[in-house]
Amino acid sequence: MSDNAKEAILAAARRTAQAHGYGGLNFRDIGAEVGIKAASIYHHFPGKAELGAAVARRYWEDTAANLEALSKANGNPRKALRAYPGLFRRSLEQDNRMCLCSFMAAEYDDLPDAVKTEVQAFADVNVAWLTRMLAAASVPASKREARARAIYAAVAGAQLMARSRADLKLFDALIESFRGSGLIPA
Repeated sequence: MSDNAKEAILAAARRTAQAHGYGGLNFRDIGAEVGIKAASIYHHFPGKAELGAAVARRYWEDTAANLEALSKANGNPRKALRAYPGLFRRSLEQDNRMCLCSFMAAEYDDLPDAVKTEVQAFADVNVAWLTRMLAAASVPASKREARARAIYAAVAGAQLMARSRADLKLFDALIESFRGSGLIPA
């Protein structure tokens, strides 16, 4: 199987996991979406756990790259922090999907250990970036990590709430309330 097929499998699995979580990953459905037999997926992923871990790893790696791009594009840490919720909004804009790792985190008790590790890495990448931006924005060191965790949790929660109502305007209103309260620097 070519690298192109592997990438197509990962992309299909990502879309599925963002809509249905880890529990929704099904080799037959993914194979049908990609246009291959389900058995062909086993060439690259010996099982569902390996596919789930690979999808979650790719997702947090892509997110890390997107966060760095956000930093560079905005040039100012406060502007980057203001733009941060947009990364979560994009998932909602794509057929009311969730952040893949947020969805999988809700299934945590049912995840294989390898997938749990990747889901935790996603949160860690977000909190580390937020902490770095808060430091650059001159937030006192004693408050940075706690505030970074609060921002991450608030934005992920806003996404969950908006998804449950299929309402992007609700997401935007929640984010504005976080800015108005000072949680997310304006």
